[in-house]
Amino acid sequence: MIMNVNKVKNIKSQLLSKQCYTLNMLTFDYMMSNGEWVTQIRECYDRGDGAGILLYNKEKQTIILTRQFRMPTYMNDNTNGKLIEICAGMLDKDNPEACIIRETEEEVGYRLKSVKKIYEAYSSPGVMTEKMHFFIGEYKDDMKVNAGGGLESEHEDIEVLEIPFKEAIDMLNSGEIEDTRTIVLLQYAQIHKLLEL
Repeated sequence: MIMNVNKVKNIKSQLLSKQCYTLNMLTFDYMMSNGEWVTQIRECYDRGDGAGILLYNKEKQTIILTRQFRMPTYMNDNTNGKLIEICAGMLDKDNPEACIIRETEEEVGYRLKSVKKIYEAYSSPGVMTEKMHFFIGEYKDDMKVNAGGGLESEHEDIEVLEIPFKEAIDMLNSGEIEDTRTIVLLQYAQIHKLLEL
């Protein structure tokens, strides 16, 4: 068994697109487990890192989710292209906590004072560099500072959904919630009994 050897060398990057984010084709040599070197080609999409949050209210036993149009899902069998999701956004050079506090106010209209980070994980490691930072945060009605809906300048059209936690879990179990980030945080809330079912 080969140990402590750099298993990647001769990395060459060819820019394929830089429209919204960066798409490169990478050619590199990779050492297989048996010690053989092979040349591999992969496309790698760099859109930066992101943060997402499950907002919950213990008193009302509710959570805040969003619904918005996602073109890639429309192109892959989602007939209206809309997904029910947690509030989330790109870091845009902020630290993850500052990002998710900003995104929460922009997307759903609540101004949070504090959040709790629970995970960070790669979104789709076969093709994307993105790492998501997962948070939970408790909201109360008096934290509402605007209607939310996203930034007009970014053409966001976000519907804010405040729903009972039990209903969200039913939506998860029925397959109505199809966003992986949302599934992760709803399951975290179930496991850690943030709210009652």
